[in-house]
Amino acid sequence: MAQQMGNQPLIVLSEDSQRTSGKDAQSMNITAGKAVAESVRTTLGPKGMDKMLVSDSGDVVITNDGATILGEMDIEHPAAQMIVEVAQTQEDEVGDGTTTAVVISGELLGMAEDLLDQDIHATILAQGYRQAAEKAKDVLEEMAIEVEADDDEILESIAATAMTGKGAENAKDTLAELVVRAVQAVADEDGVDTDNVQIETVVGGSIEESELVEGVIVDKERVHENMPYVVEDAEVALLDTAIEVPETELDTEVNVSDPDQLQQFLDQEEKQLKEYVEAIADAGADVVFCQNGIDDMAQHYLAQEGILAVRRAKKSDMKALSRATGARIISNIDDITGDDLGFAGSVAQKDIAGDQRIFVEDVDDAKAVTLILRGGTEHVTDEVERAIEDSLGVVSVTLEDGAVLPGGGAPETRLALALRDFADSVGGREQLAVEAFADAIDVVPRTLAENAGHDPIDSLVDLRSKHDGGETDTGLDAYSGDVVDMVEDGVVEPLRVKTQAVESATEAAVMILRIDDVIAAGDLKGGGTDDDDDEGGAPGGPGGGMGGMGGGMGGMGGMGGAM
Repeated sequence: MAQQMGNQPLIVLSEDSQRTSGKDAQSMNITAGKAVAESVRTTLGPKGMDKMLVSDSGDVVITNDGATILGEMDIEHPAAQMIVEVAQTQEDEVGDGTTTAVVISGELLGMAEDLLDQDIHATILAQGYRQAAEKAKDVLEEMAIEVEADDDEILESIAATAMTGKGAENAKDTLAELVVRAVQAVADEDGVDTDNVQIETVVGGSIEESELVEGVIVDKERVHENMPYVVEDAEVALLDTAIEVPETELDTEVNVSDPDQLQQFLDQEEKQLKEYVEAIADAGADVVFCQNGIDDMAQHYLAQEGILAVRRAKKSDMKALSRATGARIISNIDDITGDDLGFAGSVAQKDIAGDQRIFVEDVDDAKAVTLILRGGTEHVTDEVERAIEDSLGVVSVTLEDGAVLPGGGAPETRLALALRDFADSVGGREQLAVEAFADAIDVVPRTLAENAGHDPIDSLVDLRSKHDGGETDTGLDAYSGDVVDMVEDGVVEPLRVKTQAVESATEAAVMILRIDDVIAAGDLKGGGTDDDDDEGGAPGGPGGGMGGMGGGMGGMGGMGGAM
């Protein structure tokens, strides 16, 4: 980039930098955003297809989850990354609805492109989109159905809806019940922290054999063979300090002239270890979980006392054990008392698919629980785990908000109709943007119909007809193709899934639309120079910056044919 100053050019950017301005920049960014949305669009809904993603090292991921797909893809185009962030935000905030959010975002960009071609300014579009998003939020809140925290039927429907279309669908009734029980167990006055639901995957058996352990499973073994395998009515001690002789703080040198003196040192160490073990035993502990190491001699003394001990337990396991058993985590063994101990009806070392693990069960008030998920192959268990994580997210969000919406494209159909009415009250050119927003929202029921093999136009017409007649809970049954009452059909999802999807999709689309200049450093990956015929142009160029979708988007098109 150079400006003329007198007779001399003034160089502002380095020669290697590449700049794309105006409509070219907007077109490039919109194309990138639409491409990302298109890549996950076929996964939407109960009949959505899966993607196989192959990494450079040959690792294979087979999934239907939008956030996972976009996270695994090597996307480098800056505008495309902004759409990926929509999915990540949705995953973090709600746990489900990632594909919906991305597809809406891509459709908003597509609708904006048509209006930009009609010389509607991007700022006007942004303003109209924001107004439409605000109105959409109000409409969704009016449409919401209240749910009580103990309404198991609705909660199980929510969990099952989140799993539908994923690998866990065949066993969704069993898994939905487990998810609801798990979330209700860990819920407290501060809400629901799904980190307190541990997930263990086991390759072997069928998905239906998955189970909920009301307690904690620690992926460790007892440290000494002479320790008991099972302890009933266990008093549990949790230590975040090692059961070892502490190292001295100072660098000291001791000269020993007599073997007896050395023996005295060893005897003193042994005595100290024995005192540690006696302190634990005197407090009444039957089971010890230690976050650090346990000296070999201390292991021997613990075994003599009949205490089951585990060393190098993870910090997350210690936190879960504390919540489950009620034990306090101790930093100084000398200070341990009976009041610091927790209780578990059973602590046992069991075998799961060839791995030895410690089960801590039958606790008084299981504020930490563990889901054991089974499946025939590792790919199956991984996909079941992703489905369960989505379900845990939506059930916990429902418990916090107490509001749900019918699924099957019902909220989007209602939104589209309401926004078209709202557009009439919006003055100026923003009205066109609100109408475009309404058209973009229609992409969800349309895609649900397409992915299920039904005629999208017929499905949309039927949906609109029912909603115009006041049947606002009706949505598309992807299996039969009929328009039915979604609440009666048990297809419901949390209010926050939709509000978050609309908000984050709108924000991302507006941010991309407001960009009219892309200035890229010369070494930016994916942008070629004029000599790079195969990549074709700057990262900002509408034809080149996307590098045939293999350059600028970092191999989105070159995913080894996986997609």
